[in-house]
Amino acid sequence: MLDVPALSLEAGEILAVIGPNGAGKSTLLRVSALLEPPTRGTVALKGRVPGSPGERLLARRRMAAVFSTPSLARGSVAGSVRLALTFRGVRPREADRRVRPWLERLGIGELSARPVATLSGGEAQRASLARALAAEPDVLFLDEPFATLDPPTRDRLLDDLGPLLRASGTTTMLVTHARSEALRLGDRIAVLLDGRLAQLGLPQTVFGAPANEAVARLVGMENVLAGTVAETRDGLVRIAVSALTVTVVGEAAPGERVLVGVRPEDVLLEPAGGGGPSSAQNRFEGRVVAVTPLGPLQRIALDCGWALNALVTRPAVTALGLAPGQAVTATFKATAAHLIRRVGLT
Repeated sequence: MLDVPALSLEAGEILAVIGPNGAGKSTLLRVSALLEPPTRGTVALKGRVPGSPGERLLARRRMAAVFSTPSLARGSVAGSVRLALTFRGVRPREADRRVRPWLERLGIGELSARPVATLSGGEAQRASLARALAAEPDVLFLDEPFATLDPPTRDRLLDDLGPLLRASGTTTMLVTHARSEALRLGDRIAVLLDGRLAQLGLPQTVFGAPANEAVARLVGMENVLAGTVAETRDGLVRIAVSALTVTVVGEAAPGERVLVGVRPEDVLLEPAGGGGPSSAQNRFEGRVVAVTPLGPLQRIALDCGWALNALVTRPAVTALGLAPGQAVTATFKATAAHLIRRVGLT
């Protein structure tokens, strides 16, 4: 069930909608794109609510959608794009004028005469995007458009699509479960959890200052520690987490139960007992529990009296001799930690 009291897209922006499977992301997109009627409320396009079936059809023609599985008519690539324009009532000469430039912008101009059945997955999705953008829509809806692509193909398409959408000023709603896609494309990010809008804001706000524990974990803030505020002074909050104290920038009342979120990439590791110059107010001795390869990075699971994850490079793993059982010192700055207040709990 979807329960979103209000949500708007600003002209020319890319709104990225993220959330776990079953959160209601695709339902939100389909309702917003007038593909499904809302059970309550209305959808307005440029301030006007299309009421009759005819008005809804006209509004739909001013929108375009691309899904995870490319949708192309049989025949050539250019013919498929042209046919989509014809269905929207674009005159033949105008349709011919639009097709080639959009195929070129999507990097598939040389494939215009190719039968769509012979395209690779990445080529077919580029053709689908060309078909949608050639319609010059008021709003473009993208529902997991990169989900079926292999990583190199997805990365190349992401590199091309972001500048293209911004250069054309196309208002876009992107639904994705991939944080990296939301960060690379989104001007704002909406987080859906259990059909509700849990947070809406700039990428740096949502990823750096999540509204609650569920959002924090969704956006990759793997370290979420529960504690009690011991002291507040000079803009710093000292929080008792088990037998240790974590220092965070923020505001909270002594005795308040709070959460502290720390992104694993903000946790720095050094040899055990290291006491060199550092501005980090949080220093904890611990031992390596596990080392997990993640492409160019390695996740280091630590036991510091509580579980703590760090992300480091492979050269750092070698230089520090990181292996299960290895003693290390973990540090992070007070500004790198995020205070999450647990409303209603004291």
